[in-house]
Amino acid sequence: MTNSKILIAYYSRKGQNYVGGSIVNLTVGNTEVIANKIQALTGGELFEIQTVKTYPTDYTETTKVAMNEKKGNARPELTATVKNPDSYDIIYLGYPNWWGTFPMAVFTFLESADFSGKIIIPFCTHEGSGLGHSEQDIQKLCPTARIEKAIAIRGGNVNNADKQIEDWVKN
Repeated sequence: MTNSKILIAYYSRKGQNYVGGSIVNLTVGNTEVIANKIQALTGGELFEIQTVKTYPTDYTETTKVAMNEKKGNARPELTATVKNPDSYDIIYLGYPNWWGTFPMAVFTFLESADFSGKIIIPFCTHEGSGLGHSEQDIQKLCPTARIEKAIAIRGGNVNNADKQIEDWVKN
């Protein structure tokens, strides 16, 4: 991986989030915290997956919108796509667990380019639900990519996960 070109693509929610049993206001989303830690360890390029239509400020309202998107198999429009996706060898893919998988915007991202032959390394933040079936969903969307061992980190622990992330990145 020494000479590999690395992309760290992630979807993250700042603002109201569910952390440790309470709704808290985050100035930086949990997944973005992890993405920045991976960037510091790998030197990879960061790409934030963002939707054109923003989600409600209220956490509970966002969960309802997210559930409706999942039920409708929606593909939210993104504000940008990765320029020259072919130039990357390794993609660290980050997301929160929403309803057992990643937000539908990540489905849009994965369908926006051909990841054939790429190495995709998932990382997920959650508050108790782990990876859900997100790894299987990545494999379905990118059947010719190599999916490496994912990591799931509880959102409330992201600021104390440096050693865990470093060990995972090394392996």
